[in-house]
Amino acid sequence: MVILTGGAGFIGSCFLWKLNQEGISDILVVDELDSSEKWKNLRGKKFLDYLHKNDLWQVLEKKEIRGVKKIIHLGACTSTTIKDAEYLLKNNYEYSKRLAIWALEHKAHFIYASSAATYGDGSSGFKDDEALLPSLRPLNIYGYSKHLFDLWVFKNDLFKKCVGIKFFNVFGPNEYHKQEMMSLIARRFKEVKEGKPFYLFKSYRKEYRDGEQKRDFVYVKDVIEVVYFFYKNQQISGLFNLGTGKARTWNDLAKALFSALGLKPVIEYIDMPEEMRGQYQYFTEAEMDKLNAVGCKHKFMSLEEAVKDYVAYLKENAYL
Repeated sequence: MVILTGGAGFIGSCFLWKLNQEGISDILVVDELDSSEKWKNLRGKKFLDYLHKNDLWQVLEKKEIRGVKKIIHLGACTSTTIKDAEYLLKNNYEYSKRLAIWALEHKAHFIYASSAATYGDGSSGFKDDEALLPSLRPLNIYGYSKHLFDLWVFKNDLFKKCVGIKFFNVFGPNEYHKQEMMSLIARRFKEVKEGKPFYLFKSYRKEYRDGEQKRDFVYVKDVIEVVYFFYKNQQISGLFNLGTGKARTWNDLAKALFSALGLKPVIEYIDMPEEMRGQYQYFTEAEMDKLNAVGCKHKFMSLEEAVKDYVAYLKENAYL
């Protein structure tokens, strides 16, 4: 059996689809559906059962499920604007610790989601070397909550027994429920299609012109192939980046959307909220040597290819 936390969420539901494509359906989906339309991500998927995230512990402690071979822990609060530190630490750090301990005690293969937000302003680089973890300084409490768990795994010498994946800027199908945390492709798609400009934040650092801030944008279809690589290869362990390894500008992203829609680019720059200015990442780029070294040779789509594919999907889905 596979336990998949965050299984109704963005990356989780896409990975659930991938498992189904590989003929795997003995899956316990764990999530918190709340009042969003996240439940739609489960339609058409095959799995054994669904559990609210808070009910998982009772089931595990009472040994109501047996034969858990793998735990894919993708569930977390991913909002970078939430300021409730206690909630984020309980949800992203304490929950992850408890699940990791259970997995290791029961010899279940444990794969979990970390984040590029742990790298902070990038001054310490973007190298997925566990020994460098203590030098990282995340810019917001979300990044810190993920970083704290990475540190816990490191301090307890557990990267020899599990896999942590630092996701960079993931975008693609099944993210519509994330609201303000959706990718800008999803958020701007309808506006741009209706003839409105693509709005981007102004830059507040002189070395970056407006819209020239860079991120490592990675398509979810590529992401799930790499996660499945780790799923299949249980002998591999450690902490790994998951991006394309090539940073692109927000202007590039906007232009890719206009191109996919067959429109002339119209980009306007707006003020960044004051509370975001001190915690904004101006540059992220995954170092991918470590992933390549363990034999993952996945060829990532270019930004333009990925946006074109995503736009074709968005055109067929009227809820955006």
